[in-house]
Amino acid sequence: MDSKEVYEIDRTADFIHSKNFTQVALQFPDELLKDSVRVVSALRDKLQLLRESVTEQNGDSKQVRLFVMADTTYGSCCVDEVGASHANADCVIHYGHTCLSPEELVALSSMQSGPKHQDIHFADVVCSVINPSDDQKNPVGLPRPVGDYSASVEVEAAAGSSYRIGGLIWELPNGHRMEDYLLVWVGSSNSAFANVVLTFNGCEIVRYDALENRLVTDLSQQRRILKRRYYLVEKAKDANIVGILVGTLGVAGYLDMIHQMKELITSAGKKAYTLVMGRPNPAKLANFPECDVFIYVSCAQTALLDSKEFLAPVITPFEAIVAFGRGKQWSGEYVMEFRDLINSSPVEAKTNLKKQESIEEDDGALALVNATEKALQLHDTNSASLVKRTIKSGAEYFANRSYQGLDMHNDNSLPEPYLIGRTGKASGYEHEKSKTDNL
Repeated sequence: MDSKEVYEIDRTADFIHSKNFTQVALQFPDELLKDSVRVVSALRDKLQLLRESVTEQNGDSKQVRLFVMADTTYGSCCVDEVGASHANADCVIHYGHTCLSPEELVALSSMQSGPKHQDIHFADVVCSVINPSDDQKNPVGLPRPVGDYSASVEVEAAAGSSYRIGGLIWELPNGHRMEDYLLVWVGSSNSAFANVVLTFNGCEIVRYDALENRLVTDLSQQRRILKRRYYLVEKAKDANIVGILVGTLGVAGYLDMIHQMKELITSAGKKAYTLVMGRPNPAKLANFPECDVFIYVSCAQTALLDSKEFLAPVITPFEAIVAFGRGKQWSGEYVMEFRDLINSSPVEAKTNLKKQESIEEDDGALALVNATEKALQLHDTNSASLVKRTIKSGAEYFANRSYQGLDMHNDNSLPEPYLIGRTGKASGYEHEKSKTDNL
């Protein structure tokens, strides 16, 4: 298939030209970066033709500068607004898979585009499994892009008749719930599918794999993800020091979510630290052993970080609300997008904290360590007596380390004078050559 058709060169050039953009950033994921040179060349040629046609009619027109952005700081599914701002771009063309998360900077225009050639055999899907009944054939329930909804849809969503996930939003007839429907996922088992399984965990779900041309009804592996997340929530309840990982700088509301998490952690009597490190990995998080748990504030499709190599659990903001909200029980509902949690939980967390201050939380189905919420440690004092203490800050954790780095002498002694080292190559230093010459 021609790359001009795959990447919609003509449509993209017309979009840039019609909006009079002069600084355009082209964002490519790693798997499509190999095509960036051809895309830029084709776009430049098409824009040049459009520019020449306008020049002949209306005079001179501004030249368009194209920039390629790759290796994004966070997930490639989000628009890299920070990288675009470095190039002073007034437009971002995003190629490849996207999570359709709302962006923080409204001034940046974004047009999702990417290869559209997909081999999907709809006729091969078992119709007896997915064919809806006559009373369910209602066009009202058809999903539409998130950019098409209005304020009235937001009201319907608040009332419970509308649902949204992954940039799509749809309404259900009055009196119907998502649990009444069979969900059919056409595609591979990726992070987007995991979000659907977690969000609609009360629905029956089947997946049609177009590449392997088969219908998958056994989702036991995906169902285990929910149990694993519940385990991490119970483990996070014993944390004393919490690290907040900034996993996005572009998704709308991320700063509000970080402030809300700090407020929730403080209300629970724990210490919070905010960490910005790009894409988290076990090696990076291992540099902060004082943190008992990490909260990852990111877009929905990169929020699940679960690996046995992580020394501490990495949970989502919704899981943090369940873990640190006193007396809060997990009802089975799961929220992936943190924007749905903004301005809804801090007050509730504070109220529950006051009501449950004297109540022991030993009624849960999973008691991981002990009946108290905070882990206790035993320290040997100078009086040779053992006392119970709780590490509450990173500074206190550092003070209790057996090794704290190089010792600094405070006796005002002068530093040792510098010494001249050896010079030359390892095969023969200069002082060794002089000895050889004397022989």
